[in-house]
Amino acid sequence: MPTAILTGQPVPGSSIEGDLRSLGYDVRTAADPADAETLLAQVPGDQRVALVDARFVGHLHALRLGLTDPRFPLAAVPGAVTAQPAGRQALTRAVARETSAGGGTAVAVDSLADRVATALDGEGTDVHRPELGSLVAAVPADPQARNEARQAVASVDDEAIRLKSAVKARDGFFTTFCISPYSRYIARWCARRGLTPNQVTTASLITALIAAGCAATGTRVGFVAAGLLLIFSFVLDCTDGQLARYSLQYSTLGAWLDATFDRAKEYAYYAGLALGAARGGDDVWALALGAMILQTCRHVVDFSFNEANHDATANTSPTAALSDKLDSVGWTVWLRRMIVLPIGERWAMIAVLTAVTTPRITFYALLIGCAFAATYTTAGRVLRSLTRKARRTDRAAQALADLADSGERGLGFAAVLKKPARRLPGFAVPAVALLGGALVVAVSAATGPGTPWPPLAALVYAVTSGIAVARPLKGALDWLVPPVFRAAEYCTVLVLAAQADVNGALPAAFGLVAAVAYHHYDTVYRIRGGAGAPPAWLVRTIGGHEGRTLLVTLLAAVLTASQFTVALTALAVAVALVVLVESIRFWVTAHKGGAPAVHDEGEPA
Repeated sequence: MPTAILTGQPVPGSSIEGDLRSLGYDVRTAADPADAETLLAQVPGDQRVALVDARFVGHLHALRLGLTDPRFPLAAVPGAVTAQPAGRQALTRAVARETSAGGGTAVAVDSLADRVATALDGEGTDVHRPELGSLVAAVPADPQARNEARQAVASVDDEAIRLKSAVKARDGFFTTFCISPYSRYIARWCARRGLTPNQVTTASLITALIAAGCAATGTRVGFVAAGLLLIFSFVLDCTDGQLARYSLQYSTLGAWLDATFDRAKEYAYYAGLALGAARGGDDVWALALGAMILQTCRHVVDFSFNEANHDATANTSPTAALSDKLDSVGWTVWLRRMIVLPIGERWAMIAVLTAVTTPRITFYALLIGCAFAATYTTAGRVLRSLTRKARRTDRAAQALADLADSGERGLGFAAVLKKPARRLPGFAVPAVALLGGALVVAVSAATGPGTPWPPLAALVYAVTSGIAVARPLKGALDWLVPPVFRAAEYCTVLVLAAQADVNGALPAAFGLVAAVAYHHYDTVYRIRGGAGAPPAWLVRTIGGHEGRTLLVTLLAAVLTASQFTVALTALAVAVALVVLVESIRFWVTAHKGGAPAVHDEGEPA
């Protein structure tokens, strides 16, 4: 249990002690600053501790924001400062200095908590100060100021502010106007009953899987039920994040579950639609796999661009300035958010089309909409990259190299070709990657299984992939390298499976791409969480993008169509088992080990 140490002169009738207990704190009272230092030393080092001025007047939610957010080692609001175990040493030092400076035994007229927070700032320690807005948090110096502060507290409904702040500040049109107006109340209902965001996230996943099962029935009733359940799953998907913000229940594991389950839900639903169409005699597995490939590549474009520019210096461009200007016009903000087909708009479209049309029409609409959105966003980012003069850091280059997912063959060619690669002009890096990827996909499509040409093209692709990553990815367009690799690998699998032309080949390819895509998403979430890329042994074990591409083309060349299907299935199962077991082990261990809590607001796509 966290401990709050009340300091300063007690105020008769104050609710501060009860407020702290309602936030889960064990409250102790210090007679003077020296006593506060003693009580602080008695609190176990693995527990959160807070110093709170007994004269504090403010909203309960202001205290909640300042004292319970798990994402920050140190945090403060006027009249209160808190430290998690990671910030405990800095807090202890600051208290010792302030106690010594204040004479040790005197009851300070000013706030010890505020002086400690100021001392932490003075030594360069990062202290989080939440944005309170109209919430009140103050340490009044006299009775008149106290009365004024209490009147200010009474005039502001902190519960209304808490509900409003539970909703993301930036979201899609459908989510903002069709989901959030009521999902925030569901989040509050869940909080009052002790439910956690992870439980709601799991409920959303189960609902989506049931929706996929309904779609797999291939009946009109099943399709209608699937559409309704998919929308309800999205309501729960919004609720889990709102619950996390409402109750400040952030965690590393929760952020991973939320992001991972979103992809699992959507792609499982694609599979359910394909199964339902097959029951009606329509084979749309190629469309389902194409939709998954397109959506995954869209996300990789987002991830790579953001990582490349996360900490770039001189990061300005006329294109970005124009974008900011357009955002200042109300209607253009919503239009631009809608045309990129974010998750809310996309799931609403899928749900409605599932209920009233056929899986084939649903996938056609999805592919067209996502292709337009991908073209729009990628073109805008290319223009920004060409018009800005950003200097990218070693961290950004390493993140792009990790996202590239190069195996032993690619890295081996990179080591051999490092010197000639360094002499290539800046724009040659993504161009070489694109040419190699286009070659293997085109040759596979033109010649098909049973011929030696796709493996030869895959070998050339491994060479070009090595050239692309032979030097640090700091060029203006080097962020395009990871999405090019994703598209090349996934599309090669799609083309060869489609050309096998036997039952089960495309579903097996769907499973393989889904397993590999999970690994690629997991890499992103680890980088975002500050944990770095997956271990090198894992990338070596599953071959790297160029190794898997070469293996799939070899299997297609030497096996019959039915044998190729079995091989794809076995490969999908093997990759899924390896990446899932390692990923789950990593995230559970990180969570139990006290990794810093994070809350990913997510990408609009």
